[in-house]
Amino acid sequence: MLWKLLTSSMRKMWKDYIVLLFGLTVSIAIFYMFQTLAQNKSFLEANALITSIVFVFHVGTFILAMVTIFYIFYATSFILTLRQKELGMYMTLGAKKGKVTQMMFFETLLIGFISLIIGILAGIGLSQLTARMLMNQLNFSGEGFEAFYSSSLITTVIFYAILFMLTAFVNALKIASKSVLDLVRAPQQADPVMRKGWKIFAGTVISIILIGVGYYVMINMGTFLHFGVIAAAITITFGTYFFFMSLLPFIIRRLKSIRTLNDKGLNSFTFAQLQFRISQLTKVLGTVTMLVALGLGAMAASLSFYHNIEIQTSLMYANDVAVYQPTEEQLQEFKNWDFQEKNDYTYKVSDEGVYFLKDDLLNNPPFIQQFTGNMEELTRTVRVSDPLPLDEYSDTAETEERMISDDWATALRSELLATSRIFGDRTIYIVDETKFSAIDAEIETVTVGRLENFTEKSVALEKIDEHNQEVSLAYTGSIPDMTGSKYENYTSLKAIANGTIFMGLFLGIAFLMMMASVLMFKLLSSATADTSRYNMLRKIGVRRSKLSASIYKELFLIFLFPGLLGFVHVIVGMEMFSIILIEPYTKIWIPILLFLVIYLTYYLLTVQMYKRIVLPKKS
Repeated sequence: MLWKLLTSSMRKMWKDYIVLLFGLTVSIAIFYMFQTLAQNKSFLEANALITSIVFVFHVGTFILAMVTIFYIFYATSFILTLRQKELGMYMTLGAKKGKVTQMMFFETLLIGFISLIIGILAGIGLSQLTARMLMNQLNFSGEGFEAFYSSSLITTVIFYAILFMLTAFVNALKIASKSVLDLVRAPQQADPVMRKGWKIFAGTVISIILIGVGYYVMINMGTFLHFGVIAAAITITFGTYFFFMSLLPFIIRRLKSIRTLNDKGLNSFTFAQLQFRISQLTKVLGTVTMLVALGLGAMAASLSFYHNIEIQTSLMYANDVAVYQPTEEQLQEFKNWDFQEKNDYTYKVSDEGVYFLKDDLLNNPPFIQQFTGNMEELTRTVRVSDPLPLDEYSDTAETEERMISDDWATALRSELLATSRIFGDRTIYIVDETKFSAIDAEIETVTVGRLENFTEKSVALEKIDEHNQEVSLAYTGSIPDMTGSKYENYTSLKAIANGTIFMGLFLGIAFLMMMASVLMFKLLSSATADTSRYNMLRKIGVRRSKLSASIYKELFLIFLFPGLLGFVHVIVGMEMFSIILIEPYTKIWIPILLFLVIYLTYYLLTVQMYKRIVLPKKS
């Protein structure tokens, strides 16, 4: 009998249960997607720029777990909302409370079990699809990544099995503790609101303290290190939920108390709508805020690593290009390049050494990167200013006065690329005009330049590196693996960074998908109850355009608060990467703009879907 009642009620409300299954399935799929990275230690360590990447993912797992707990308890309480009145009716007809409580328990477990199976399958599919898409875009092989990872599967099953068991007990206890009258009248009862001033004040102070501590730790991450990551994760997560649980009801109540605002149009109805389900709304907004912070933060951090590659490369090189024995075609191409500065240096090569003309170097001294020892300015670009009064200097001189100075050695090695990769084991010399003329060898040229935009010329720079390798072949008899150019170092760092970018974008997409799921679940789960209210307003003469405007305002507020707080979390949180990135905020507008486009699209889609559900059809 119990099973028949359970299955018949689920068939009757199948549309509502599909909404619930969708919300739970997406949550499970995203959790599994995160675990495919978090538990794949070999992949993380092989493809990340952060040495403690595994620890970072463990902290990320904690944050996601906390957010998921709030969301699952909110989502499964939807079953209780759907069934309270019907279960109350069963009890009025003579059903025992124990049987009704048992029905609620098994129903929650059944929904959880079904969503767990579908969610894991969806998670495997989404992991594979997202990974392949990003790998193709980034030209990243992703060796070691596995969409199906047994450890991740076990963790997901255990975590959600415990959660669904707990929520089943909670739902059953709520049914057991309520009277028949409370169950029957549940759909018409508003959520309890924190009205006492001291409770609001205490909750607000706690939230500000927790978030403030989290922000302080993130800004000073260089001092706190691993402890700081854990402390920030705990304080900001709980601080965010406290913020919405204490402040949001107070803000809405204050807005409703302003008569000039409340009495304008349908504002009174809009504020009443928000206030009616305020406790559930605070949980949703706290969850959305953390998902915004995780999603936007993951994308911002990964792209920041990418854009810092050029900055990191520029710490080692003052010039962008050095080409030995440039061809006529290359010289013609250089005329169209936007050079900040371009210099030519002459040299000769014999079996014993490489001889650079001193006058060329002194007349146009090259730029070098000079390390300062200052963390705020690691290097500065300077011209070599060391004098060269003698007729000859070398890197193997027996006397110190004839040894090439450190700055000139840096210029020759790093900027002119005069190393063993190109010239083999030959000695490097700087000589005056007299000695240079006496050397029986052809005069050759190396062109060195600084570009306005280094990355715009990547294709040409790759060809120049190949050209320099051919020059090296003529001098050494073999082609070197690397010439030591700026472009080679840039591409090497970029190849390593692709792993970090992949992880960030992979997780960013996952968290934003979950955010959309949470918002959509909030929309669809409240639509049934809201439809009757909008129908009533339409019947008493309220224009459809006014109802539409009310929906835009209500959902705008729902989107605004978590979006703003999540954005602030990310802006402050990026500061903690200053210990490993030179400029963590470099081009941060790109992920922010991308997020705003996605968020605005979600908002407009949500409004349109909600309007189609709750507004009366046009006659």
